[in-house]
Amino acid sequence: MKNKLLTLFLVACFSVSYAQTIYEEIDSYKLGENRELKIQLPRNYNDNIEKSYPLFVVLDGDYMFEIVAGNVDYYSYWEDMPEAIVVGVNQVDSRENDCYYSDQNYFPVETGASFFEFVGMELIPYLEENYRIENFRVAVGHGETANYINYFLFKDKPLFQGYISLSPDLAPEMTENLTERISTFENKLFYYLATATNDIKPLREDAIALDTALKGIDNKNFLYNFNNFEGPTHYSNPAHAIPKALESIFFVFQPISKTEYKERILTLETSPVEYLLEKYTMIDELFGIEKQILVNDFKAIAAAINKKEKFEYFEDLGKLARKQYPDTLLGHYYLGRFYEETGEHKKAMKTYRSAYILEEIGGYSKDEMIERADQIKADFGY
Repeated sequence: MKNKLLTLFLVACFSVSYAQTIYEEIDSYKLGENRELKIQLPRNYNDNIEKSYPLFVVLDGDYMFEIVAGNVDYYSYWEDMPEAIVVGVNQVDSRENDCYYSDQNYFPVETGASFFEFVGMELIPYLEENYRIENFRVAVGHGETANYINYFLFKDKPLFQGYISLSPDLAPEMTENLTERISTFENKLFYYLATATNDIKPLREDAIALDTALKGIDNKNFLYNFNNFEGPTHYSNPAHAIPKALESIFFVFQPISKTEYKERILTLETSPVEYLLEKYTMIDELFGIEKQILVNDFKAIAAAINKKEKFEYFEDLGKLARKQYPDTLLGHYYLGRFYEETGEHKKAMKTYRSAYILEEIGGYSKDEMIERADQIKADFGY
């Protein structure tokens, strides 16, 4: 019996889909050499041929790729972020040359400029031609490469919308230049910065100074988070920072949390249903994903309506639920609540009863609907 169970367990393990890692070389005219790439494709990438994905470009891919790819796969598995393509650029023998900048204006020159052109004019077009990539892109760097990814922000049309800067070894004047540039940004920009108490001292001091400057930026399009971890070193910092970075960049993609519920939804002066629609519209606009509204997010909005006794919003919530889940009783439940709480008890009773032929969902049952209808009949004699 034990052998049979072991066999079934092994079969189940090998039946699970895994993210695919591909090793490629790209022949670069700009660099005058081949550059090694590590590419992780999402689970079921080959089956979902109509689906496109956000892109992560990870510098220092020789040691940073695996930690980014593993966390992206993990978070997307639990639907806390969209599935994404992760590309690591190996720089084990070229890091210093790739990150080279001028002593005069502190922007890339010579080999550093060539690497900049390689990323924008060769790597990104190559990936777009060979893989299904959405417009949302994130750059990841550590140390010198964390400084380098900032240069892409200074293009008129930046290559990346998200930046993960870990223990950056900042070029002179980078803090001032970056602050000035971000202040004028007209599109959504996600920026995550991290250092640690045992980071290299000058890097930690510069990161803290950069954090102070970035926090002072008054631009609603700038979405920024910072962590100063207690304990990690320069080299262990990425293991702590990458999960936090993903959470901060993809917060809007995640289900409504207790914090979001308390700090954002319960404090609204406007419609919580509009908030829900705006949340999912932003997911579509940022990540190119038409995500179905989660049932638990519907329930969070309903809880807020109940708590604030703004029962008129149940009507809009019910109509939205009917569109999102037409074969279930979710919409009927919220519309029934709207009629019941606004004094139209006969309509409420009919709405609850008409849901009997629909599917149950999210803990809302047919029995509950009938009980509500029967209670109204008993109370009002219909």
